[in-house]
Amino acid sequence: MRTRLLPLLIVLMAAVLLALGVPLAASLAAAEQQKVVVDRIDDTARFAALAQFVTDPPTGSRSDGADDDERGKILQDELDTYNDVYGIRAGVFYRSGQAPMANAPKNWYVPVKGEGRDAFAEAFLGRRSHDPKQVWPWQRRRLVVASPVIRDGDVVAVVVTDSPTGELRSRTLHGWLWIGAGEIAAMLLALGAALRLTGWVLKPVRVLDATTHDIATGRLKSRVAAAGGPPELRRLARSFNEMADNVEDVLEQQRAFVADASHQLRNPLSALLLRIELLALELPEGNEEIASVRTEGKRLAQVLDDLLDLALAEHAEADLCLTDIGELAQERVAAWGPVADSKGVRLTGTCPATTAWADPIALSSALDAVIDNALKFTPEGESVEVLVASNGEASRVVVTDRGPGLTDEELARVGDRFWRSAGHQNVKGSGLGLSISRALLSAGGGSIAYARHEPHGLRVTVTVPRTRQAS
Repeated sequence: MRTRLLPLLIVLMAAVLLALGVPLAASLAAAEQQKVVVDRIDDTARFAALAQFVTDPPTGSRSDGADDDERGKILQDELDTYNDVYGIRAGVFYRSGQAPMANAPKNWYVPVKGEGRDAFAEAFLGRRSHDPKQVWPWQRRRLVVASPVIRDGDVVAVVVTDSPTGELRSRTLHGWLWIGAGEIAAMLLALGAALRLTGWVLKPVRVLDATTHDIATGRLKSRVAAAGGPPELRRLARSFNEMADNVEDVLEQQRAFVADASHQLRNPLSALLLRIELLALELPEGNEEIASVRTEGKRLAQVLDDLLDLALAEHAEADLCLTDIGELAQERVAAWGPVADSKGVRLTGTCPATTAWADPIALSSALDAVIDNALKFTPEGESVEVLVASNGEASRVVVTDRGPGLTDEELARVGDRFWRSAGHQNVKGSGLGLSISRALLSAGGGSIAYARHEPHGLRVTVTVPRTRQAS
């Protein structure tokens, strides 16, 4: 959930920062350009004041350096100095734009078209230069500002400045870098806050998920600590604990009922079986009816015993210790060897030494049930193999038989209580052995899984953890 929630928060924070940063960057660029424009307007106003007192030449133009007007020379000197010091082209032009009163450099005139010509034309209408278009850091444009020269209420000439924008663009870019650095710092700060926030919000959810998994795998004593997180999640944790308590109580009552019922039924059933044996003494030897009754009675007694074992297995706490799984599996292979020989089945074991945390008694009982089940369904002349293997997290005991196997639908149900395959109803058993094995293994954090073995047969994998499970 955190991997889905965190990107959403990051996108939202990035959108907010962009919504703030982009207008700020545009405002900074406009402010920097406005400073330059104001300076150029002041400069053009000063040059216009000097140009007011320069006499118009009768021809509308003047020769280079031939103007005898002292004020004209002063204006020209001012423009030359201005151009040399600041690198800004400047000039005072008559209406055509090509007849200068003074200009620097000498070969520079008002452009025939473009922004310079527009600013020149606007100034001749008696208005100072319009606000120039914004210059962005990636645009290598020049900044043109024009002001009218007014004498006796009439516009007689226009002062035009044409400024390079390298320094302006550099300052704008430098300001943008500071804004970007601030945005990145704000993003990192917001990301840290989002991590803390999502961790605070989702920690109870993770604890709830882990506790749910523990309960699902049989650790019914697990509960959620109702501390931390939003109030809604704390209330959910308390409600979950109440539900878990109720579920545990119901299961405990169910186990107690099964155990009590099995125990109470065992005594009258034993008495009934004794009477059946006494009755058999009064009947002819080999009577089929009494033999059938005796068989069903013993089967019922086995079912009651298995029910009692299942109730105890689900209720008992696992006594975990570091166990040599290979040695224990080899012992069970040796113990079941005579049974396999009597059935004409080869029982082999490859059991290298490997340790894991398990309840030795519970694991032995589970392996007994699995090996017994394999021997039941493996025909004479075939084999049952027991293989022990391990990796960094778990140790496994794999029992493979060469029996008829199960279909995919049957694999989904194997291990359920009282379930038996339709093709194996005539095989002795109560249908509880594998359920008991699963309960014994789950109490210690282990598991049991079933799969098909090609070309035929069943593969049962018993898994126990190599690290101690939290109680």
